Amino acid sequence: MKIDKKDILKALEHITVPGEGQNMVESGAVTNIQIFGDEVEVDITITNPSLQARKKTEVEILKIIHKEVYEKAKIKINVKVDAPAVKPKVNEIKGKVIPGISNIIAVASGKGGVGKSTVTANLAVTLSKMGFKVGLLDADIYGPSMPIMFDVANEKPLAVNVAGKSKMKPVESYGVKLLSIGFFTQRDQAVIWRGPMASKALNQMIFDAHWGDLDFMLIDLPPGTGDIHLSIMQALPITGAVVVSTPQEVALADARKGVAMFQQDSINVPVLGIIENMAYFTPEELPDNKYYIFGKEGAKHLAEDLNVPFLGEIPLVQSIREAGDVGRPAALQSGTLVEAAFEEITKQVVSEVVGRNKSLPPTEAIKITTMAGCSAVKKK
Repeated sequence: MKIDKKDILKALEHITVPGEGQNMVESGAVTNIQIFGDEVEVDITITNPSLQARKKTEVEILKIIHKEVYEKAKIKINVKVDAPAVKPKVNEIKGKVIPGISNIIAVASGKGGVGKSTVTANLAVTLSKMGFKVGLLDADIYGPSMPIMFDVANEKPLAVNVAGKSKMKPVESYGVKLLSIGFFTQRDQAVIWRGPMASKALNQMIFDAHWGDLDFMLIDLPPGTGDIHLSIMQALPITGAVVVSTPQEVALADARKGVAMFQQDSINVPVLGIIENMAYFTPEELPDNKYYIFGKEGAKHLAEDLNVPFLGEIPLVQSIREAGDVGRPAALQSGTLVEAAFEEITKQVVSEVVGRNKSLPPTEAIKITTMAGCSAVKKK
């Protein structure tokens, strides 16, 4: 018997494509039919990747051709699966929204001693200089340094009445609203708290404070990846995270872990970028010379490897340290290299926040219900 291609097509119109409402011919699933005497070869493309769908398709084609066209036809079926690309998981923000606060940026470092708090303080005052309303939460419970850096170590937050409730009023300095556990302890007093106690103190500074309207709240996280970080990300709608590192390999290894923490599936906070602190040293008497004491462009290369933005570099300048010690952040020094460096980095941070808010949805609280949510972070 001579088999006609039209008869094959007509028979295949009786079969519905798995996962679709159309028959195989209408949907374009039948990509080719070849006939050699009583041999029929049919090429099919389906979008359902399951083995069950594939087998069902093959069986139905065999049955319908044998029934409708020629029962002794020798049939070969080539099934190709063309599943639609899985859309990448959209980064969500998490946490309970605080009325009046537009963006919350967590500043982190995998390692201590890289200047994270100094960078946070200077980002805050630079944002304020740009005209933004800024708040800063010092979440480094065991090493609070913001009261010193803002020259308010002897200040205490006042109580204010807001809608019949008593709230803490953040201390304000250089246009930045500030809360820190350092305001509630003596300068020589060690904070010896377990995780739950520290988390409770943070929640009080977040939700029992009258922050008012803020364009940006910066959170100075403690070094590492631990309980405080999880508590903050469970409590607050983090817009994005900034990771600070120096160029040296020891710091970069921990910065990589810091980025991985935010990118872990159970946390999934957008990483706005990496800042390289202490990038190079330029002597005042040799302004054109750069000495790469801790290595060259290590954080920049790390950002490229991890496919996250590189926000810029900050030089190793004595005045930055001195300014922090006397309580007047170095970014307030007009017309200096330091001011220019922090202004450029702050512009990059703002740009990344704007881009993030355009492309990603508002966030909800992370829900860590098992110890798996607190386990070692998988490398990306």
